[in-house]
Amino acid sequence: MEKLSGLKCKECGRKYQAKAIYVCEFCFGPLEVDYNYKQIKSHISKEKIKTGPNSQWRYWELLPVETESVISLGEGFTPLLPARNLGKLLGLEKLYIKNDAVNPTYSFKDRVVSVAITRAVELGFDTVACASTGNLACSVSAYGAYAGIKSFVFIPVDLEKGKIIGAGIYQPNLIGVEGNYDQVNRLCSEIADTFPWAFVNINIRPYYAEGSKTLGFEVAEQLGWKAPEHVVIPLASGCLMTKIYKGLKEFDMLGLIGKVRTKFSGAQAEGCSPIVTAYKENSEIVKPVKPNTIAKSLAIGNPADGYYAWKTMKETGGFAETVNDEEIIEGIRVLAETEGIFTETAGGVTVGVLKKLAQTGRIKKDELTVAFITGNGLKTQEAVSEAVSRPKKIAPTLKAFTEEFQRM
Repeated sequence: MEKLSGLKCKECGRKYQAKAIYVCEFCFGPLEVDYNYKQIKSHISKEKIKTGPNSQWRYWELLPVETESVISLGEGFTPLLPARNLGKLLGLEKLYIKNDAVNPTYSFKDRVVSVAITRAVELGFDTVACASTGNLACSVSAYGAYAGIKSFVFIPVDLEKGKIIGAGIYQPNLIGVEGNYDQVNRLCSEIADTFPWAFVNINIRPYYAEGSKTLGFEVAEQLGWKAPEHVVIPLASGCLMTKIYKGLKEFDMLGLIGKVRTKFSGAQAEGCSPIVTAYKENSEIVKPVKPNTIAKSLAIGNPADGYYAWKTMKETGGFAETVNDEEIIEGIRVLAETEGIFTETAGGVTVGVLKKLAQTGRIKKDELTVAFITGNGLKTQEAVSEAVSRPKKIAPTLKAFTEEFQRM
């Protein structure tokens, strides 16, 4: 099946071959994968998907690779959980949590990296690289090790310890840059022009980004082949939101679900909220900012897909909101207390914004709502170290416990 037509500019529509390029030579717009949907429609069906692997690769027909020997650690097809306790607390009757914190390296980045490295190997690369706020570093390191190829991972030097360990254990070439993510990314753009490497979020970005669509595919399938009415998604580069939207629209176009009427709402931290600011100012210009937040995985001050995320929220009737650092910690704690899920700071942002949208009536109590949790709390333990329960020390006797129990 010839499922890949090539690449296409999102702005001017010019077409390119499916190579390691990411910017239109004519208008400098971003390139994205263009598919032969007519061919795909003749091969894909609900029945075929349901008999596929319990991973994101059950949607192989809609992912930008040609081989079926994909580089996979079993990423995707993560739980969609009815959040009854949290829903009751927030006054939401149909709330679900999409828990992507249980992927192989504990974040949704495993989806995009599996696609990116599979495509990079197809294109003949023997070295992969990335600029990362943390989760991507872990994923590229793990999948590069599994694929047996060299990896170079560039991170801000002050990244959370859990993410440095989570990447370093796979023995990549780990480079700590003295600067924030935007400075790391600028450096990597220069390196990508100099070294013949597959930078997953630069020259391989059109393929890499497509992995996020699978979150949309899975949610629709897990809801019984229908789109949710409202979603809340954390915003960093903005790519995750735009691709989940693309995934739902592809399912609609292929006749796998009904018409998509989902409202897309975005969540950012106050200390790095360029997309939300543009939304609230009703301006399509997303102005860069200098990040200052504990939510380091969302700390992208100059988001590459910020405009497209803004456009998605406006187009779907969604909303955008921020939370401060204290509200982020509270969001982490509340999700753990109510649903037994320990999320990283990005998840605290999502839950904090979910709470605000529910309290102000922007999410209706009977809307079928999905909140996306994209990373595991074990990676950002520093953020909540002062907010967790401490052990009550007692002697190893029944009397000591009984006395402590009476004080509880």
